[in-house]
Amino acid sequence: MPMNYAKTALLLAALMAIFALMGYAIGGQTGLIIAFFVALAMNLFSFWNSDTVVLKMFRATEVDERTAPEYYRLVRDLAARAELPMPRVYVLPNPQPNAFATGRDPDHSAVAASTGLLELLSPEEIAGVIAHELAHIKNRDTLTMTVAATIGGAISMMAQWLQFSLMFGGRDNHQSPFGWIGVIAAAIVAPFAAMLVQMAISRSREYQADRLGAMIVGNPLWLASALDKIGRSARGIINRDAEAVPAAAHVFIANPLNGRGFDNWFSTHPAMENRIAQLQALAREMGIDGGGSGAAQPQVRRQDGGGQPGPWSSAGSSSRRRGGPWG
Repeated sequence: MPMNYAKTALLLAALMAIFALMGYAIGGQTGLIIAFFVALAMNLFSFWNSDTVVLKMFRATEVDERTAPEYYRLVRDLAARAELPMPRVYVLPNPQPNAFATGRDPDHSAVAASTGLLELLSPEEIAGVIAHELAHIKNRDTLTMTVAATIGGAISMMAQWLQFSLMFGGRDNHQSPFGWIGVIAAAIVAPFAAMLVQMAISRSREYQADRLGAMIVGNPLWLASALDKIGRSARGIINRDAEAVPAAAHVFIANPLNGRGFDNWFSTHPAMENRIAQLQALAREMGIDGGGSGAAQPQVRRQDGGGQPGPWSSAGSSSRRRGGPWG
């Protein structure tokens, strides 16, 4: 685990370095200094506001036990299993099945699931997804991913501004030590490099959250089945909020971008097939029988007549039919 934290710290430092080098390529030493302090200010802002920045990006609405009783109780019960403080609970008004967690630490955390996810998945599968997000909170990945999204977004915006400037004849207005060629390189190469760094950050954290989330919920096959459904459904639904801020794509449990063009070549997430295979292997280690070899085969339906109880059973809802995403 310490090695993973060290790796993540180095990758975040690499993102800051890319942003600073963009400043140097545009404005020389003055641009480097300005970019450094801007990056530092963004990190401080992300630290204190990471529990709200991403939520506002995706128009999340907070819910409670009155407005979404079953969903809220599920999060509460899983948070207790994970030995975490109760996070704030949100719903994303989006038909694409997806979810994310955010916050600078477990005491200032939030979990958000889309309406598409709550409508598509069974209660057990939703539990697997929420447990995965709680694992991110427990591992303190949420701050890391928000900072990466903030810096990555700034790099993308700077690149877009440079491209716009160059398109309309602003080459001679930049004080780059490398000339206008350096500005063009900053506009094209820097966003690509930042995307690669974000990929490395996200992929290393997703595998760990899958494993810990499976341990929290008690059945890896619930999350495996959820990932299978999400992977098959998400690609067919355009997430316009995520398309507007692609630098934040890595905060979701699955890549929210529609896979057209470069998004499909350089995904911020590991392949679903690999994640599902690891969860199935973990289930075999735990002695849990999936009832089949495919990802869609795990027996994750509600078990009313014995067997392993779901995390919502303490709320007395295991004998009730689920009444929709709002409970």
